[in-house]
Amino acid sequence: MFRNQMPRYEILSQDAMAKLDAGWRRLVTEIGVEFMSDRALELFRQAGQRVEENTVFLDPEFVLEQVAKAPREFDVQARNPAHSIHIGGDSMAFSAVYGPPFVREGEVRRDATMDDFRRFTQLAQSFDVLDSAGGVVCEPNDTPLDSRHLDMTLALQTLTDKVYMGNVVSGENARDTIAMGEILFGGREAIEQTPVSISLVNCNSPLRWDDRMLDALFEYVSARQPVVITPFILMGAMSPVTIPAALVQQIAEALSGIALAQLINPGAPVIFGSFLSNIDMQSGSPTFGTPESGIGLLCTGQIARSFGLPFRSGGALTSSQVPDAQAGYEALMTLLPTFLAGANWVMHSAGWLEGGLVAGFEKFVVDVELVQMLQAEFTPLEIDEDSLAFGAHEEVGHGGHFLGAMHTMERFRTCFYRPMLSSSENYERWMRNGGVDTAGRATKLYRAKLEAYEQPPLDDAIRQELEEYVVRRRRELGD
Repeated sequence: MFRNQMPRYEILSQDAMAKLDAGWRRLVTEIGVEFMSDRALELFRQAGQRVEENTVFLDPEFVLEQVAKAPREFDVQARNPAHSIHIGGDSMAFSAVYGPPFVREGEVRRDATMDDFRRFTQLAQSFDVLDSAGGVVCEPNDTPLDSRHLDMTLALQTLTDKVYMGNVVSGENARDTIAMGEILFGGREAIEQTPVSISLVNCNSPLRWDDRMLDALFEYVSARQPVVITPFILMGAMSPVTIPAALVQQIAEALSGIALAQLINPGAPVIFGSFLSNIDMQSGSPTFGTPESGIGLLCTGQIARSFGLPFRSGGALTSSQVPDAQAGYEALMTLLPTFLAGANWVMHSAGWLEGGLVAGFEKFVVDVELVQMLQAEFTPLEIDEDSLAFGAHEEVGHGGHFLGAMHTMERFRTCFYRPMLSSSENYERWMRNGGVDTAGRATKLYRAKLEAYEQPPLDDAIRQELEEYVVRRRRELGD
């Protein structure tokens, strides 16, 4: 995984941070946060917080006491130890797109299938820059709704040997994910000691945690599996239109969810989540890769660090329908501040199209290229006697060239980043080779990766136990 050792880009003054701090405190005290779960309400009530129907009015100092129980950093184990990750500090871990019901493959946009899910999972395994395939890489609409989480989890566990994400549609789905993790990693004690999955729990912004998300939260936190506690904010729809108001709401929602997690299981690992963008005020459509979302991302990193929490944000987001120039520049508009802010867990790093409605095969490859390039750009520059290359000047002299110099010959294979997708051919050669654009080259690349894919080894007894669990649970669920 990548370590971002560059300085963090922090844009909020001490005065601005103080005003945001006062804002979230007022919000949780005077407006409160809704929790649509009797178990959650009872925990807050027992902790001395004021509860009126489903609304909890929180004491900010109580919230901070709970937040302080969460670890600043933690590890997540993969079944291949080489792919285990660290969350927090200067570590950045990248996972693929999450949640789209549709897929784009070339010119075709259609419902996603289980075959698509498996192929995206294989692609994530094939690119070293990705630390995880994620969770719902796409929604396989050709499988039964009640049991598809079993097939997805099995694919993530067997087609990759990287960290995977848990299903959060219900508490029951969360229990299945945990049980399958226990099979894969050797029991409950093993996964509680070092977690094996990361799960996304979204707030129903503004200021409401719904019952299904909370049921999943209870299960994962009880098993000490990290949860990304994430406000889902599109400014102008789920929050006021101003960035400061959205940030205050985001803090209130995230911290209230984290406080609940610590009431459930003190010391359980959590991630301060952020999904912050805005809508188009003419059409009402969500927009991504906007300047406002970039500013919010930079602010979020600074805010999360002030609470001593690892954070999730960013990704290669775009509103574009196809992997075109808009898709590229909007993705970079989000990925660059992701690196500048040092996000620890980066979802949607590859494949996001059409505001998250579509998982794109070509876009997947474009985004992988972007992440690889940014990792190269954010690798600290090494300055020493060899890199200063005084001897090369002695060899070449005035007015010469360095193409054949010994310093160049020793380094030409690795001295510069070599793009896998970009073309630097002259026009004539490019035309002779078919005049293929970026999307066309991406098609060839993802197909070649899938052809070369090799499934990582897994003990046959474990594989059989996982498959038997899926068959049994599918039957119990009536599918």
